[in-house]
Amino acid sequence: MSQSTFDDDELFGEAASEMRSDVEESLAATWEALPDADDVWETDAGNTLGVLNGLRSALSADDAAEHLAEAKKWFTMGQRAGAFEDADDLEAEILELEELIADIETAHEEVSGLAATVPELRSTLQEAAGDEGEE
Repeated sequence: MSQSTFDDDELFGEAASEMRSDVEESLAATWEALPDADDVWETDAGNTLGVLNGLRSALSADDAAEHLAEAKKWFTMGQRAGAFEDADDLEAEILELEELIADIETAHEEVSGLAATVPELRSTLQEAAGDEGEE
């Protein structure tokens, strides 16, 4: 083996290791950016709309989604380059996080819908109660 080949193999090995490290760091950042379970569960709101708005805020997964996209980018590049000898653990973690973030985003959309509907419903009920009082 020539010196040049040895250096290229060594450099590729270093790059592969760094790439795996980048994926792992992005995955760790994704986990860190997920909403806190207590923030989703507990509330100090005084009314339904306050609860819904607080929950909607707590269900933000934008930062986590960005970190996951970064992890997927480096993972895909590493896979296509054949840089990972065994990346099943990374792939499984990416899939787990994708599902979790999708669930959070679905909950966020549902809560947002309720946050928009509840004030309208309250107003309609108040108007109906007013109409009843007039008769």
